[in-house]
Amino acid sequence: MIAGIGIDVVDIARFERSLTRTPALRERLFAESERDRPVRSLAARFAAKEALIKALGGNHVIRWHDMRVVQDVHGNPDFELSGAIAELTRSLGIDRVHLTMSHDAGIASAFVVLETGAGGAS
Repeated sequence: MIAGIGIDVVDIARFERSLTRTPALRERLFAESERDRPVRSLAARFAAKEALIKALGGNHVIRWHDMRVVQDVHGNPDFELSGAIAELTRSLGIDRVHLTMSHDAGIASAFVVLETGAGGAS
């Protein structure tokens, strides 16, 4: 059963200006394993994290580093959740998080679907 959905879009040029203007932002938003990617990829990861927050209802205290965007064995985007967000998803009965990301024409986007009753963890 679908328990939540979230979508987010990011203007890549604007995101790059933010990273340039505030260099500490890269470290605050991304785990060390995510930071050395091209700006378009970072923008998509930021959109993914924002989409996850929206899918969860958007009113929880969440640490950015507790949501790492990783690739599964097939190269598809996935989340590695830890800390408070992992506890939150478990408490809500979320056992699968679906993620898709894209970037084209200066825009990065991400879409998240939270699922219960899927029979396995993400």
